[in-house]
Amino acid sequence: MSDTPPPAPVEIKHRFPCASCGADYRYDPGGDRLICDHCGDVAGIETGGPWQGGIRELDFAAALRDQLPAQEMEETRVTTCTSCGAQVELGTDTHATECPFCASPVVTDTGTHRHIKPRALLPFSLDEEQARKAMTDWLGRLWFAPNGLQNYARKGRKMQGIYVPYWTFDADTKSQYRGERGTVYYETRTVTRNGKRQQIQVAKVRWRAVSGRVARFFDDVLVLASTALPKRYTDALEPWDLSALVPYAPEYLAGFRAEGYSVDLEQGFAQARDKMDAIIARDVRFDIGGDRQRIHDIDTEVRDTTFKHILLPVWLAAYRFRGRTYRFVVNARTGRVLGERPWSAWKIAVAVVIGAAVAGGIGYLVALEQGGF
Repeated sequence: MSDTPPPAPVEIKHRFPCASCGADYRYDPGGDRLICDHCGDVAGIETGGPWQGGIRELDFAAALRDQLPAQEMEETRVTTCTSCGAQVELGTDTHATECPFCASPVVTDTGTHRHIKPRALLPFSLDEEQARKAMTDWLGRLWFAPNGLQNYARKGRKMQGIYVPYWTFDADTKSQYRGERGTVYYETRTVTRNGKRQQIQVAKVRWRAVSGRVARFFDDVLVLASTALPKRYTDALEPWDLSALVPYAPEYLAGFRAEGYSVDLEQGFAQARDKMDAIIARDVRFDIGGDRQRIHDIDTEVRDTTFKHILLPVWLAAYRFRGRTYRFVVNARTGRVLGERPWSAWKIAVAVVIGAAVAGGIGYLVALEQGGF
């Protein structure tokens, strides 16, 4: 093996000048094409659409040894938000901006982030107008949200289209377990209730030691590789249509931002193992059978682990309203919306008054009926 280090990956610039006027193309959500907003010129993307050959996985063990091929690595210019920790990829001409995740002002630095290159992504399907409608419809269903926030959101600034980083893991697992199978049976007992003797059935469990093996192949265990958004938001945006993944091409990022991963590969696999272990435990309980199960020990062998770094699309809105920041996330494939729920004090007060009035009216009618009036 040569001691000569591989050449350093070059910085990737996601800029695509229009062939007609020189302005920047942007990716057209749902259109699988690039479009120039200045002159209307359109260009195709050769790699568009699901790749029939599948997305090639990378070897997990090789990545931990830092032995991935040089072409699987890249360097991008990023800035780290001091408020939420997001690492957002930026263009070379951007020096000051606002964090799309929490609306805090940030000043860019000159640092670069050397990371594993994305293998695949899900392109945006919803454009900004569709995402904004989904968000305002969701806000409109929150009766206790302040009207001012709803109006501000409808007329607010542009939403941010962001590709959020994820890991997916494949692994072949074989597990040996020890436990107990419980069989429910009933005993008849005589008890005294209200001065009367009665016979009742009391459930008992008879336990028997068992052991066995289960096996499962895990495909595309999905793990969020970002800490910028609350996990409860991103988890609730699932499921993602991972069967529609396309091979990574920078054209899909034209006009959008991409966040660099802040959860490294080893941390991501630890989270994936938690998910796998929960499913393996469920398999073990099914294999034990019976009416009840106890698991004493599970020893799992994990083999042939592979992974992908992928990007999934979301529309973000971060609004500062009356001194507070409210964040909303829209799944850019399905339109599902999650966000921080604001409350309107006067709406809650009105609801309490109405509720008390209704309860009082019902109580009055009941009293009239009982009094014979």
